[in-house]
Amino acid sequence: MLEQAQRALEIEAKAILDLIPRLNGDFTKTVQAILACKGRIIVTGMGKSGHVGRKIAATLASTGTPAFFMHPAEAIHGDLGMVTSADIILALSNSGETSEVLAILPVLKRIGTPIIVLCGNFDSTLGKNADYYLDAAVASEACPLGLAPTASTTAALALGDALAISLLSQRHFTRDDFALFHPGGSLGRKLLLTVADVMHSGEENPLIASDKTVQEALFVMTDKGLGAVNVVAADGKLLGILTDGDIRRRLEKGYEFLKQPVAAFMTQTPQTILVDKLAAYALHQMEQHQPRPVTVLPVVDSENKAIGMIHLTDLLRQGVV
Repeated sequence: MLEQAQRALEIEAKAILDLIPRLNGDFTKTVQAILACKGRIIVTGMGKSGHVGRKIAATLASTGTPAFFMHPAEAIHGDLGMVTSADIILALSNSGETSEVLAILPVLKRIGTPIIVLCGNFDSTLGKNADYYLDAAVASEACPLGLAPTASTTAALALGDALAISLLSQRHFTRDDFALFHPGGSLGRKLLLTVADVMHSGEENPLIASDKTVQEALFVMTDKGLGAVNVVAADGKLLGILTDGDIRRRLEKGYEFLKQPVAAFMTQTPQTILVDKLAAYALHQMEQHQPRPVTVLPVVDSENKAIGMIHLTDLLRQGVV
């Protein structure tokens, strides 16, 4: 069983590697045509090619190239109304003779929609009708019967990814652009959520003046429930931070210090986070803090004014991991 599995992987890996020397001017022209397209990329394919086509369409759409999948059998029953001359068709077929795809060719030609063919047979009907041809031919399938689409679908999928990545690069697509199309789930939270979105500010911001006593700081700490207070000057600029851990460690030596000024016991120039930074970066700072990780960070603005505090639980609650 292992030998068969290893052989399958070897065949499919070779199918992808064999694509590399075949990337040529046709691929470049295809990328340029898509970049110039004023409409959408409409991907179509039947059976396993259709499944691969759906993934390619999804990858294109999420990386800056408007695209969707059109089922060829549904297309001949009305869905061709989705297609305009401003669009580009990307048709997948290993043989190039898929009847459902060939059936829509005359209408596409009449509409005037350019056709990109991702295919394994240049001399096929589909290949001969292509405006742009992407060679996805493979030497053999990984299936020992030579029947189940395996290496051919892997090669088509990889070539679709190569197309999407080339387009992404040419469009100068950024992480912020990517986040815009992925607002849901952990990916969106990592790329979109900022410190300002999760910090405790305003009435929730635990502030104490440096000349107040540790006891008064403890009252603020208890009231706000964050386990720390931002110690500030009269102008609101951050001077330090006092945590419940600082107080607990000091209590071992007695209670007298509770009547003394906060400034005598605070951590001066603590690690801080700017309000416009990503929440994921705040988590990184907490985890990388030396000599040990911390659970809170004072949030400051460009003038180092303490405008809030962010707690580890706020980040975990939002799914920033």
